[in-house]
Amino acid sequence: MEKKREIPYLVRPTTAVLTRGFDPRLSVGSARPAVFRSSTYVFNSPESAERAFAIALGKTRPEKGENVDLIYSRLSHPNAEILEDQIVPLEKGARAAAVFNSGMAAISTVCLSLCSPGWCVVHTVPVYGGTQHLFDTLLRPLGIQTIGVAAGDGVALDAAIAGAGNLVLVYLETPANPTLRMVDIRRAVAAARRHPDAPLVAVDNTFMGPAFQHPLALDADLVIYSGTKYLNGFSDLLAGVILSRDEELITHLRGTRAILGNILQPDECWLLDSRLPTVMLRMNRQSKNAQRIAESLAQHPAVRRVLYPSLLTEPDQIRIRDAQCEFPGAIMTLDLRGGKKAAFAFLRSLHILRDAVSLGGVESLACHPRTTTHSELSPEDLELAGITDGLVRISVGIEDWRDLQRDIRDALDGL
Repeated sequence: MEKKREIPYLVRPTTAVLTRGFDPRLSVGSARPAVFRSSTYVFNSPESAERAFAIALGKTRPEKGENVDLIYSRLSHPNAEILEDQIVPLEKGARAAAVFNSGMAAISTVCLSLCSPGWCVVHTVPVYGGTQHLFDTLLRPLGIQTIGVAAGDGVALDAAIAGAGNLVLVYLETPANPTLRMVDIRRAVAAARRHPDAPLVAVDNTFMGPAFQHPLALDADLVIYSGTKYLNGFSDLLAGVILSRDEELITHLRGTRAILGNILQPDECWLLDSRLPTVMLRMNRQSKNAQRIAESLAQHPAVRRVLYPSLLTEPDQIRIRDAQCEFPGAIMTLDLRGGKKAAFAFLRSLHILRDAVSLGGVESLACHPRTTTHSELSPEDLELAGITDGLVRISVGIEDWRDLQRDIRDALDGL
């Protein structure tokens, strides 16, 4: 295990991400972590092996500051430990993290760790299509009830939480993908705390975090990321991350991770760790680009509306945005006049933006959610979520915003 480097005073997150969790003396003086590509690790003694297994199996807990021997890379490895330590300061309120080999692996691990047959999950709608597919095709057949509530309807969410029996988890995605509907995290947490089953509240923070929204600071229990997106930023690896203020909860999730075998591999940990120091820089540039472009397109005749946080018109949505989002982020969705035909023509006309799913990379991407990312949803779920034929989701990158604006406007003019 890498020895933690202690700094005798408090530093800010953008400094901590470059200074904690790694001791160069344990890597032959390397200024940055090396890649530890080993499947198994040599114990210091039979006693330390016994101690390591006792801790790994939850029979005992490590002492504060104790360096526990590593066992096997399915359980943990140096690069995972370094990454998990260095990502914590980026998420306000977090004390521990666990890394996974995809965002869906992280979400699945939360659900399989917390949910048992006969229990219930209340979730907002829409969520990412893969998450909805998990609820529909894995949790429900296992006897786990899932209740969807339209994102942004605080009254309905309160009622669903209060009325659910055997409630174990409240799962929020805010802003919602791809409609950008805001969910009041504090209100959802308050409703969960009133419930006699004391359900945990998990928030998919992929769109806004860790730069612009901080669910743990709003009293959520878990924050989940597709690390593939903004945390990585270069569209060249898959990763998932879960963070919490509750270290025992993260330890429990790591235990499930060991059983499922979905830990993030050393090479990907090393790559993702090298990207963390630039997350704030990239996200700020992307958000500025997106806001300029979104606001310039709001009155275009081919656009029915631009779904973007700075263009919200509903008073309650504006209130939620102002209370929990520091900046509007880099995702916008265009609701085009002309439906699917217009959306496809728009996508075919782009030159700089690429027609691809995913988001959060330095390059700009666009896609048609109803036929791609959310195509697994039923017609009823699509209607409840507000995902119509005319929606095109755009992930704005770090290119010059004027070039992106021209590319999008030219494509719209062609409609």
